[in-house]
Amino acid sequence: MTALQFVLSSSTHLASSTPPPSPDAMARPASKSSPSKGGGGDDNDHNSNSDNNDVDALTPQRFERELKDLAAKARSDTWAGRAREQLVVYARAAVLLALLGVYANVSQLNLSPVYGAIPASIWHSKLLMTGCFVGWAGNVALRPRLAGVGGAARALPLVALYAPALQFFLFRLSGRLGAQWGPVLTEALTLFPLAVLTAAAVADDLEAARLTMLPGFVADAAPGLGSWGLLKLVEQRAGDHLRAHMGSVVVYTRVGLELLLGLAYAASAPSRFLVYAVPPLLHTLVANPHVASPAAWDGLVSGMMSENWLLIDRRESLTGYISVVQSMREGFRALRCDHSLLGGNWVHSSGGEVSEPIYGVFAMLEAVRLAESEKPVADKDAHALVVGLGVGTTPSAFVTHGINTTVVEIDPVVHELAVKFFELKENNPPVIADAVSYTASLAASAPETYDYIVHDVFTGGAEPVDLFTLEFFQGLGTLLKPDGIVAINYAGDLSLPPPKLIYRTIKHVFPTCRIFRESPRDAEAAKGAAPDFTNLVIFCKKTSGPLRFRAPTVSDYLQSPARQEFLHLKHEVPQEELLAGDDASVLSRNDTSAVVKWHQTSALGHWAIMRSALPDMIWEQW
Repeated sequence: MTALQFVLSSSTHLASSTPPPSPDAMARPASKSSPSKGGGGDDNDHNSNSDNNDVDALTPQRFERELKDLAAKARSDTWAGRAREQLVVYARAAVLLALLGVYANVSQLNLSPVYGAIPASIWHSKLLMTGCFVGWAGNVALRPRLAGVGGAARALPLVALYAPALQFFLFRLSGRLGAQWGPVLTEALTLFPLAVLTAAAVADDLEAARLTMLPGFVADAAPGLGSWGLLKLVEQRAGDHLRAHMGSVVVYTRVGLELLLGLAYAASAPSRFLVYAVPPLLHTLVANPHVASPAAWDGLVSGMMSENWLLIDRRESLTGYISVVQSMREGFRALRCDHSLLGGNWVHSSGGEVSEPIYGVFAMLEAVRLAESEKPVADKDAHALVVGLGVGTTPSAFVTHGINTTVVEIDPVVHELAVKFFELKENNPPVIADAVSYTASLAASAPETYDYIVHDVFTGGAEPVDLFTLEFFQGLGTLLKPDGIVAINYAGDLSLPPPKLIYRTIKHVFPTCRIFRESPRDAEAAKGAAPDFTNLVIFCKKTSGPLRFRAPTVSDYLQSPARQEFLHLKHEVPQEELLAGDDASVLSRNDTSAVVKWHQTSALGHWAIMRSALPDMIWEQW
């Protein structure tokens, strides 16, 4: 029996079991009673009124009205109506999960200039997963605690709008917190509560979802698993999208995205409690130097000048946050990308034909010209390929020597700033493309094109593994002429396994190599008591036989003291140090895990080195 049939039968039974009132009773008006001094009415009159109310409840008009209400409710409880209700429930949950998926990427983007992308990611997934689990499993317990702000959904905008202000103050403690715990604390106070509240709000919404068509255990697990799957999907897709569009408009900036997400949360769950978000919002708009506004720029430039530093330019780009800074006290200019330096020049040096580099390793790469061959090639007839631009120290020197030089650089902002602020010299248009795909297509169409190839790529304390695989080096080998020379700049901790694996991979393609350090190993590193982080330059050729270098001449120096020092290659590393042991594995494109698993250790060591290269204030102020 349906609910409607039950109500109809019950109403019919009541109507039939109760005698209808007489016409006289229905027509007789209720008598009015005079109130007593105590305010009470006559008991008889009170009973009479009660009887009349009971009779009114059973009138045909009342019965007909209730019947119509039940019929209307039955008509509205259709499949389409239920589907609309369910669609609203799922849409609201999907919006909250999508916002969290985007915010997870934005949180990492905001941490990377201060801590580097790899240190920032160490605990990121664990915090996100734990927050979602706590919110999902504890949503019932959280309800009374969040009742004062209207529930989990209405608390989300407050957390999102407070996040930029919290990050602003926590970033100033990065030197004390370090790269290990700084990102953990920052995301524990910003991303973690956002994940807890999102999961709790979604769990509350999905309690109204009907999954009656599924088996019981599947119906119980489906909302949680589906929510987590949607969150990770949005996180991945949003990451790809943001990396491709960062810096294109004001919205696609780190703090701009945080503000946009905060407003989106506020629009999804408006409440009177949003007034409490006004102070942090005003702080972000007025006092946060990371906002992409003229006022924030002027304030940051003024603050840095008081510390004898000049901020020349800054950009958001696909490889990270990029800025050009200059030390007015020491007289050098540097190009940074997130928490790493891509290179720099001394700005007060004069008289040289090219800019003077602050790092000797870039001058060492130019020694590729000094390698002896059976058929020496004149500079004016030589062709060079440079993979990775930086500030353009090596390609500028090649162009000055008259070498036909092609540069492959993935980031257009890096190229733009190298031209604008580091006197990059060019004799060919740059190739702004991914080096892996570009060299693969070039190797198929134009083999044995280059006399010199310089491989100079590095990001944030870890190898970009795709550019150190066997397949990539094989492509470079195809592009190199039979007598050509390749120079590979490898920056890493030589006490860890990755340098040995990468050198074995290089040797698999180029049988003859020599290795030189930028600086000698210190005593602690030699005893194995400290990391041995350094820049190596590995020179190789495709043919067997000894690899020798001619002595540099005055014309090779380009009137540069750094080149006079570093073109005389020193601190050679015996290759036995990198080939010791029985391991013969190489790094292939299909399996890079042997290197990736060491990235965290290497990146944490690199973070400390960068903090010694530039003061905390530079990294914290972006």
